[in-house]
Amino acid sequence: MDEALLRSLTPRVLGVLVRRGADFAAAEDAVQDALVEAVRAWPADPPRDAKGWLVTVAWRRFLDATRADAARRRREDLVDEEPPPGPAPEVDDTLQLYFLCAHPSLTPSSAVALTLRAVGGLTTRQIAQAYLVPEATMAQRISRAKRTVSGVRFNQPGDVATVLRVLYLVFNEGYSGDVDLAAEAIRLTRQLAAAIDHPEVAGLLALMLLHHARRAARTAPDGSLVPLAEQDRGRWDTTSIAEGVEILQAALARDRLGEFQAQAAIAALHADAPTAEETDWVQIVEWYDELARLTDSPVVRLNRAVAVGEADGPRAGLAALGALDDSLPRHAAVAAYLHERDGDLATAARLYAEAAQKAPNLAERDHLTRQAARLNARGRP
Repeated sequence: MDEALLRSLTPRVLGVLVRRGADFAAAEDAVQDALVEAVRAWPADPPRDAKGWLVTVAWRRFLDATRADAARRRREDLVDEEPPPGPAPEVDDTLQLYFLCAHPSLTPSSAVALTLRAVGGLTTRQIAQAYLVPEATMAQRISRAKRTVSGVRFNQPGDVATVLRVLYLVFNEGYSGDVDLAAEAIRLTRQLAAAIDHPEVAGLLALMLLHHARRAARTAPDGSLVPLAEQDRGRWDTTSIAEGVEILQAALARDRLGEFQAQAAIAALHADAPTAEETDWVQIVEWYDELARLTDSPVVRLNRAVAVGEADGPRAGLAALGALDDSLPRHAAVAAYLHERDGDLATAARLYAEAAQKAPNLAERDHLTRQAARLNARGRP
């Protein structure tokens, strides 16, 4: 069973149902039913046209649910519009669905969560990790969002800021998580940049390109993580870096700074350094100051502490870190790194081990475990 194919087809099938009049919540349920049926039926009898098969099954499931619900009998005239079996039109509604999910009846956080789950294909656990909340809390948030939009016709698209937030979170999950969604997020952001003249859209596209340019160097042949300072910069995609920098410079020239432009500026400074030692950490700290002013995010302040440690020394970084809540994700990993740079190897090893226990994915856990083992080995007589 080709899970990647199913994932790529999900928003397109969902778009067909929404265009044909299904409300989003019911359409999403019908598509999920069709995916379950595909997992059951395709191994023995794979269809020649996967999208057409999914559209047909999902539409029938939607109609079955509509007929069973007395409050929705007005939709039974849609039976005559059932698409015939066979190839489905190649229409990509994904970006439109992102806007539709950012519905005015939802709060921005609920709209983002619903879109990530229904259109982005992320699990509730992955979304909860992105939001730094328990999985049960996120499950309730998504359920409330689906109840809110149940029966709502999606003719009032949401705002650009919410769509950008969704695209950013999808990219981050695709870049560092279990599901490869990074390329899809870049594709959709390119579409959005072509349709909307907005400096933050350009900023997000630049940020994605600059991060994605380093992807090949982020892991070793055995799958282990390679820290930025140790990456082979010859493996970075210079074409993507050049495009990202050009897009960023045009956006910054408009003097309407936003958080994605600030993040892209930090990424550009990393990309511009020939070696890790030549990184302009002073400028990076300045950009983190701008980013903290724009977002007031504790995660931004955590990353700023690392930059301060590089620019002004590890003790300055530890002082910046001391002002933050030590329950923040990756707080222990940052503390371990700064303590190691300050020469306190025993404390660093303990914190690396602590961070490994809290790591959000296997690759990061293995990396932190190796760091702890390396320092422990150095400390033995």
